[in-house]
Amino acid sequence: MTERPTFPGTWPGDQPASTDQPASGDQPASTEQPAAGGEPADRPTADLWAALGGSAELLGRVSFHGPGDVLASGLPVRRLARATVAACSLAAAELAAHRAGGPVPAVRVDQGAVATAFVSERHLTVDGRTPVSFAPHSGFWRAADGWVRTHANYPHHRTRLLAALDLPADAGPEMLAKLLGELPAEQVQERAFEAGALAVAVAPVSATAHPLVESRVTGTASVRPLGDAGPERPAAGIRVLDLTRVIAGPVATRTLALLGADVLRVDPPHLPEADDAHADTGFGKRSTRLDLADPADRAVFDGLLATADVLVTGYRPGALDAHGLAPDALSARHPGLIVAQLCAWGWTGPWAGRRGFDSLVQAGVGIAAHEAGPDGRPGVLPAQALDHGTGYLVAAAVLRALTEQRTGRPGGRHLRFSLAGTASWLLHGIPPEAPAPAAPADSAPADGAPDTGAYDPARWLAETDSAYGRLRHALPPIAYTGAPTDWSRPPGRWGTDAPVWL
Repeated sequence: MTERPTFPGTWPGDQPASTDQPASGDQPASTEQPAAGGEPADRPTADLWAALGGSAELLGRVSFHGPGDVLASGLPVRRLARATVAACSLAAAELAAHRAGGPVPAVRVDQGAVATAFVSERHLTVDGRTPVSFAPHSGFWRAADGWVRTHANYPHHRTRLLAALDLPADAGPEMLAKLLGELPAEQVQERAFEAGALAVAVAPVSATAHPLVESRVTGTASVRPLGDAGPERPAAGIRVLDLTRVIAGPVATRTLALLGADVLRVDPPHLPEADDAHADTGFGKRSTRLDLADPADRAVFDGLLATADVLVTGYRPGALDAHGLAPDALSARHPGLIVAQLCAWGWTGPWAGRRGFDSLVQAGVGIAAHEAGPDGRPGVLPAQALDHGTGYLVAAAVLRALTEQRTGRPGGRHLRFSLAGTASWLLHGIPPEAPAPAAPADSAPADGAPDTGAYDPARWLAETDSAYGRLRHALPPIAYTGAPTDWSRPPGRWGTDAPVWL
């Protein structure tokens, strides 16, 4: 195992997505001074920016401030979180500079805002009610020879899990626990997989290195120019089709919507999204329902796709191919389209086609074992960091692709990400953090920034009325000079918008 996972950047035989920087993890961190005080861009941010093909010269625009005692973990979760937000902020600033014709704005990321956004689903309240994050049949369970993690938040997942274990449909958590305690963990895992359910044996830390970012240029087609736009809306006029669910993909598209993109989420009518999940990740977007197997709905979808700039998908590898949505087929029909795909377990290997969520990937790649308590019970990260981190990474890559297409590298883009890739980076790619030196007693934070003191998430929470009721929600962490401070619209009811572009 090398010190860091690879950042291949291209598929064999393709041209690199950018000629500015090699798509590798070996780009050193910037030695330039931060743009506006605070801590300068660090190694994880520099590695991530290089993996996205960004120019190292821009890293001098990035700095960090705010509380440092956030997202505490045995793994460098805080550094992952702030690096993904910083890269996304810098990509937005780069696009804003292109559209405004000026210099790239300074990026100054607040670690408190990042920490709050990375647990946005936990801060959400709806008319004062706090949603339940995990259902009773989800969690860690003792198996006959170890531990197993289940995911049964959606009703159809609970039904499949109980059926896979030959339990009655009304079996409660106690009955599930009793049976799982009698079975080997891997047997539970494989029975669940065969039944389309979700359970993963808790494994030791994996030595497998999944790529963090994969990208390729598809063709040389020109793309439509974009007019001038203010710094608060660098993605204005961009049309994004959102075929994602739960957290990672919706965080990516929620971020693009924040920056002015017209984002339309499309879901199949037979797979409703949980209201609370949509209330958290539906900010700034619209939502419609189309059945791609229905000829009439498919014609509507094809009409949307014909004028889309970006397609983001969050389904398993190959799951959408039967609908003509394989990346190569899309590139042939829509040469300038940016196709961003994300999945759970990576794009190659025996687990590529398996369903997965952040909690299951944490269990399967060894994060849960790494974070185990003194009693041996598996642990978890302080946030769904694989989900949120991958979401900001996807948004950053899309923003960079939009800029590249209009600054000398035309053609479509095919971008791939996975929760397993982000997990590999967290486990093997982010160097340990040296203890910070003690500040002199009479020292003050740069330009008055509150870099010391207890973390209070209330600073980064807001309230707004929505179709779901009064929402308390986390504010976006994207931070550059002129960046928007909140979304332009609250989430509407899932699946109730017309399938049209604004």
